[in-house]
Amino acid sequence: MQDIEISQSSNKINIEDVAKKLGLSKEDIIPYGYDKAKIKKERLERKAKLILVTAISPTPYGEGKTTVSIGLHDALCRLGEKSLAVLREPSMGPVFGMKGGATGGGYSQVVPMEDINLHFTGDFYAIEAANNLLCSAIDNHIYQGNELDFKKVLAQRCLDVNDRALRNVKLNDRDEHFNITAASEVMALFCLADSLEDLKERLGKIVVGLNSKDEFIYAKDLKVEGAMSVLLEKAFMPNLVQTLENNPVIIHGGPFANIAHGCNSVVATKLGLGLADYVVTEAGFGADLGAEKFYDIKCRSAKIKPDCTVLVVTIKALKYHGGVSKEKIYEKNEEALIKGLANLEKHYENLKKFGRNVIVCLNKYDTDMEEEVNLVKKFCQKEEMPFEVSTAYKDGGVGALALANLVKDTCKKDNEFKLLYESDLGIEEKINKVCREIYGAKDVKISSEAVEKINLLEKNNLGKLPICVAKTQYSLSDDAKKIGVPKDFSVTVRDITLYNGAGIITVLLGNIMTMPGLPKRANYENIGIIDGKITGIS
Repeated sequence: MQDIEISQSSNKINIEDVAKKLGLSKEDIIPYGYDKAKIKKERLERKAKLILVTAISPTPYGEGKTTVSIGLHDALCRLGEKSLAVLREPSMGPVFGMKGGATGGGYSQVVPMEDINLHFTGDFYAIEAANNLLCSAIDNHIYQGNELDFKKVLAQRCLDVNDRALRNVKLNDRDEHFNITAASEVMALFCLADSLEDLKERLGKIVVGLNSKDEFIYAKDLKVEGAMSVLLEKAFMPNLVQTLENNPVIIHGGPFANIAHGCNSVVATKLGLGLADYVVTEAGFGADLGAEKFYDIKCRSAKIKPDCTVLVVTIKALKYHGGVSKEKIYEKNEEALIKGLANLEKHYENLKKFGRNVIVCLNKYDTDMEEEVNLVKKFCQKEEMPFEVSTAYKDGGVGALALANLVKDTCKKDNEFKLLYESDLGIEEKINKVCREIYGAKDVKISSEAVEKINLLEKNNLGKLPICVAKTQYSLSDDAKKIGVPKDFSVTVRDITLYNGAGIITVLLGNIMTMPGLPKRANYENIGIIDGKITGIS
């Protein structure tokens, strides 16, 4: 059966019964129908072990971070542990574009799958509305006399649709562009805010423009942050759903990891850490993007640290990074597989820079040959990488029991967690640190426009903020075609964007765009309703 058919045939239980598994009462939740709810309970003191799931460099096939995360969570529950998965919300842009869905796969899914992938509880709409209210307030202020002396507008509108035509638009007498909602500053700060009060303060700190003296103009100068926080109040409550095995899952916030910081909300993670004994979370795309940002941005901001990191790999991905074409990916090719292991090794080495508790999980599919699986296992044993196989896609939680036991044993050890760089390093030093140590770049080129913006930020005492590097997810470099582990390459810093409300500096590498386009054969061609059931979402 297809993923959506498995999801639609699942036996969901009432969301109130799911909540009870976390010790939540009727008064602690706001049901959104039978199978989803908002959680309004105040968070408790942390007691859980935090497990991060990440992956090697992505490929067109998908590596299954969410599938492994859910399978691991279900397996921990099968072992009698009080476990909770805390994940990101999917953006509708990729659902109708290339990805088709982001709620796991096979028998390792969260439900209701269609709702989560589409409108869900309206969080994305609220973020989009708050962002665009700010933009309309700016233009209204200018129209009404421009008392704040706007010379340049920096805030951008957003939309949760892949629409390349909106990358550059003419608005009145100025050029502007739209971001996809998952790449907006409001999304980024929404997921880093620690409370409603903190959210309002962060909204007020958004730099919306420059005046004629090149001084920053803030959202709070427009007196709009209160109205924005009102639009976000309900959205700021984490969402509760369930796995196919009826285990609780919190899904909240959805920034992209190739453009934004790629982590679910801090409020959801901290809530989970007080409700369970194990919290399984994930970071978007490859470990060079999502995991690095999880550590250097989210952990730094929220003052949390992981107890264990799971690095997901697939046979298909290894062969892809070994140079195998899509048409031959299912054919036996040990030479390419061995070559592709270099990508796994690089990501593993990177993760060890942040802590010692790193394990490798092979996300196994029926198309994988035993000789290939054994080859990966032997490589990991030789390199002293803790290794386990998950068949959660096919078998659900049962297929991840060995992984769960390895994770439990690993969590008992001190992770010796550390960040990659200190906050007081200069912006260029931070960029060089990430690009050289994590990506493996030989040289970092910074455009004159980016240098000018770096100087402006440091002049305004904003140089201590962590950086959020936006680049292609398909390569360790800023060139999507350079698969595997590229050597002797340069990266180019094209532009710098201040996300002051989020407390990060976004660094754009290469030709990365903050408004994605649609592929030639978009997934919307497959989506429809037949006999009252949604089809085509995967």
